[in-house]
Amino acid sequence: MRKALSGVCLLFVFVLPALAQTATIRGFVTSADDGQPLPGVNVVLISESGELFGGATDTDGFYSVSRVPAAAYVLRVTYIGFEPIEEPITLDEGVLTRNIELSVSTEVLDEVVVESDRETAGAANISAGLQTVRPADIALVPAPDISADLVNYLTALPGVVSQGDRGGQLFIRGGEPTQNLVLLDGMMIYQPFHVIGFFSAFPSDIINTADVYAGGFGSEFGGRLSSVIDVTARTGNKQRFEGAGTAAPFVSSLRLEGPIVPGRVSFLASVRQSVIEQGASRLIDEPLPFSFGDAFAKIHANISESGQISFTGLRTTDTGRLGINPVGQDGVELPQDEVNWDNLALGTRIFFLPTAQPVFAEVMLNYTKLENTFGPEGFPTRSTRATTFGFQSNVTHYIGATDVNWGIFLNSYGLEARLSGLFQNVDLERQFLTEVGAYIEPEFNVGGLSIRPGIRLQTFPSNGDVFFEPRFRSVWNSPGQMHRISVAGGVYHQEITGLNDRRDAGDIFTAWTASPFGKIPRAEHAILGYRLQAVDGLSLSIEGFHKTLENIAVPEWSAYPRFTTNLQSADGSARGLDLRMEVQPASWFQMVVSWGRSNVRYESTARALQILTGDPETEYSPPHDRKDQLAVLSSVTVKDFNLNVRWQFGSGLPFNESLGFDRFVLLDSLVNVAETPGEER
Repeated sequence: MRKALSGVCLLFVFVLPALAQTATIRGFVTSADDGQPLPGVNVVLISESGELFGGATDTDGFYSVSRVPAAAYVLRVTYIGFEPIEEPITLDEGVLTRNIELSVSTEVLDEVVVESDRETAGAANISAGLQTVRPADIALVPAPDISADLVNYLTALPGVVSQGDRGGQLFIRGGEPTQNLVLLDGMMIYQPFHVIGFFSAFPSDIINTADVYAGGFGSEFGGRLSSVIDVTARTGNKQRFEGAGTAAPFVSSLRLEGPIVPGRVSFLASVRQSVIEQGASRLIDEPLPFSFGDAFAKIHANISESGQISFTGLRTTDTGRLGINPVGQDGVELPQDEVNWDNLALGTRIFFLPTAQPVFAEVMLNYTKLENTFGPEGFPTRSTRATTFGFQSNVTHYIGATDVNWGIFLNSYGLEARLSGLFQNVDLERQFLTEVGAYIEPEFNVGGLSIRPGIRLQTFPSNGDVFFEPRFRSVWNSPGQMHRISVAGGVYHQEITGLNDRRDAGDIFTAWTASPFGKIPRAEHAILGYRLQAVDGLSLSIEGFHKTLENIAVPEWSAYPRFTTNLQSADGSARGLDLRMEVQPASWFQMVVSWGRSNVRYESTARALQILTGDPETEYSPPHDRKDQLAVLSSVTVKDFNLNVRWQFGSGLPFNESLGFDRFVLLDSLVNVAETPGEER
C-alpha cells in the first residue's frame, strides 16, 4: 500500500505545476425549484474563436471543466426541461467555483450536447455491464401495488434470476445473492430485499439514481464476486414541504420532505409497512403469513459554496412463516417455523472541493448491522449477526482529458452465527476481521475513447491475506454517438461470505462468516458490448459476458437423505448473451424488449458425489441456472392517464428429482438434471 500511495503522490508532483498555468471552472448544478442536484446537465465553455470545452454533471450535480486556457468565454448551461443559462465569464489561472441554479421551463431546449456521465441511463444504454436506473425507468414496470420499487425493475433485466416471489434473493449473471454488493449512499446493506420479492428497501420515490454493475465493476468497489448495486438516495426539497401517502392491499406508505433551513438544509423521510395479512390475504382468501417494513431518513446540508454533508439512516424488518403448524405426539400444535431478518444502516457522507486545486473529495463513515433467525416462533434454532464499521475516502483529480480517481478504505467486521448442526463440518464462532486497502483508477479520454485501467489493493491483516486486483473498463463512442463499443474485466475476491443451504429452495436463512475453507473465493470477469443508436428513439444493444468462480462454498450433495449436510468447495463459470431494444418515438410511448441467454455450471470434488456418479469430480447446474429470459415492457401516456404493461417469460430451473427415501436405493443420476416448468407473467 505504501508504494501505491507513493506513486500517487509522485504523479501529483508532476501534474500540479501544469495545472497552475491553466484555468478550471467547477461547481454544483441544482434545481431552483426544489434544490435537487441535476445529473447530466451540459456545461459548455465557448471561446472567442468558437472552440468548445465541455463537461456534464454527475449524480451529485457536480461538474468540472478543467485545464482550459485562461481567457474570456461564454458559459452555456443547458438541460432539457429547464431554462438555459448563457453568460460571459473570464477565467484566470487557477480554480473558480461557480454553483448554478436552473429554473424549470416548459420549452424544449436546443442543446449543445457533450458526453455525459449518465451515458448509461436508459434500458438499452448499457455500457460494459453498467446500467444507470432512474425513477422514471422504475415507473415503467408494473407492480402489484401502488408503490414503484427498484427490485421490480431489476427482475425485468436479462441475466437477473429470482427463485419465485418469496425470499428476496437475486442471482445476477450466475452469481449468488451473497455475492452482490448493495450500497445505499455508500452504506453496505446485507439483505436489502424483502420477504415478498416485489419489494426492497428502495422505493422509487427516495432514489436519485442506481448504478447496476452486472459485472466488470471498477476498482472503487470490492469485497464481492458478482455484481454491484450502488443506490444514491435523493435529497429532500429545500424550498417547500411536500408529502404523499398510499394505502393498498400489499403496502401502506408515508413520505415527508421539506426544508430545515430554506435553501440550505433539507430532510426526506419515508416509512412503509406491509398489510398483506390484512389486505391481499383476504382478497384471495388464502393465508399469506408475511410481514415486512422499512423506514428511511436523510438530512442534507450545503455547508458552504464548496462543501456538502448528508446523514442517512435505514431500518428494515422482515418476517415469514413457513409451511403449516406441526403437531406434536399429544395432538397439540407446535410453534410454526419462521424466518426473520432486520437491517440497520447509519452513515454520513461529506464531499468538498479544495480551494486551490481541481479536486473532488468525499469521505464516508457508516455502520451496518444484520440479524437473521430461523426456527419455531419465539425459539429460533439458527441465528446470525453481522456488523460492519466502514470508512472510505474517494478523491478525483481533474487534469484536462485525464481524471485520476483514487481512494483508501477501512472496514471492521463482527460476525457470529449459531447453525445447530446445519453444516456438519463448519463450526462458526464469533469472528472479528479488519479490512484495509487502497485503489487507483485513472481515466484517459481521447476523442470518443475512454480508458480506465485500475488496481485495488485489499488486505485482511488479521488473516494475513493480501490481494492485488487488476481492473479495466473502456468505452468508445463514434462521432455523434451512433455506435458504442465497451469492454470491462477484472479480478475479484470475497473474504466475507454468506452460507446457505441451496438444497432447499424455500430456505432463505443466510449465515455470514469468513471463508470457511481457508482458500478465498475468487472470480474473473470479461464483458464485451455494442450499442447502436439506429435513429432517434430507437436503441439496440448486445452484450456478452463470462465469469469464472473459484473456491465457492456449496452444500454437499449426497445419496443419503438427511436434514443436515457438509459444505464443500466448488468452482464454477457463467457465460451468456444479453440483447436489448428500446423504442421511444414520442414522449407518450415507450417500449423495451430484452432477451437473455446464459449457462451456469459448477464443478465440485467430493466423496459423496462419487456415490452418485462414480466420479469424484462432477459438473452440474446450480438451482439458479435459468437458460432463457424474455421480457417486454411498454408504457402509453394519454393526457393524465398512464398504462404500463409487462410480460415476462423465464425458462425452467434445474432441480433434483426425488427417487426414493431409503439408504439402499442406488441414486446414479446427475445433480440437478430435472427442470421446473417455465414461468410466465
